[in-house]
Amino acid sequence: MKTKRILLKSRPKGMPDESNFQLEEQELKGPENGELLLKALYISVDPYMRGRMSDAKSYVPPYELYKPITGGVVAEVLESRNDKYTTGDVVMGNLPWETYNISNGKGLTKVDPDVAPLSYHLGLLGMPGLTAYCGLLYIGDPKPGETVVVSGAAGAVGTVVGQIAKLKGCRVVGIAGSDDKIDFLTKELGFDEGINYKATDNIKEALEHACPDGVDVYFDNVGGPISDAVYSLLNKFARIAICGQIAYYNATSPPTGLRVEPILLKKSCLMKGFIVSDYADKFGDAAKDLVSWLREGKLQYEETITDGFENLPEAFLGLFKGENTGKQLVKVAEPSKK
Repeated sequence: MKTKRILLKSRPKGMPDESNFQLEEQELKGPENGELLLKALYISVDPYMRGRMSDAKSYVPPYELYKPITGGVVAEVLESRNDKYTTGDVVMGNLPWETYNISNGKGLTKVDPDVAPLSYHLGLLGMPGLTAYCGLLYIGDPKPGETVVVSGAAGAVGTVVGQIAKLKGCRVVGIAGSDDKIDFLTKELGFDEGINYKATDNIKEALEHACPDGVDVYFDNVGGPISDAVYSLLNKFARIAICGQIAYYNATSPPTGLRVEPILLKKSCLMKGFIVSDYADKFGDAAKDLVSWLREGKLQYEETITDGFENLPEAFLGLFKGENTGKQLVKVAEPSKK
């Protein structure tokens, strides 16, 4: 059997492009004792992957050059020589960008196809949903009547953050990059206000209008000038969850901007950065609530799905151009039996 693979060909400087990736085919030998043959069904692309393309020290090791990129994958077990899995099982795990691959089964989680669409296990019921839940509830700690601002609000994490904040009785303001996304947030997901930062001459004034009572919780997926504007409206004892800083991911020099410490001091604010794995002990409760809210119709979830394994680099690069609404995925194949 042959498998297609996408390798990291070179480390990008600034914004990545197609030249940083390499597509190749490789012969694949069948699974040995204890192993599985997996067929990729859906592959996730996420902004954090940009950091792993650089060789700077971070919370996860960098990708190796001329090795497959890895990330969240939902896959089908085509052949099992591992007692824990059977042919036809659907699993999720951190796997290489390959159409087929051999796994020893470690780190894989079985997926129940009856709970939700398979793709949701890489989004609402996967890392983005867990990130939204844990960051908002355990750092933001929203109270009824408070104002929650979400940057990157139309992304995989932001859409869930805003909806959970609404479930907690908050006023929710989302910041995104197009009128269509703002309409989606306010008309479909129930956000109270939305701001298209690309069409706003003065983001601070727009925020003042949208947040007349100030900001109690800020869920920050973006950083940069947008966050600077939010900081000026923080209320006493406000909480800031730092989830992502996509404004800086392709920066070639250290960012400069507002010194936030005096604001945090005067307003007695909490600012905390986090990685979703920090809250691994909370995942059981989070998954239970997310599934329950989904089944009750209290959560909606949007996906942008690109077809075709070869289009993985294009889908990844689109994240930095704001081309996706909700979770960006690549569909590689249909399961053998639906």
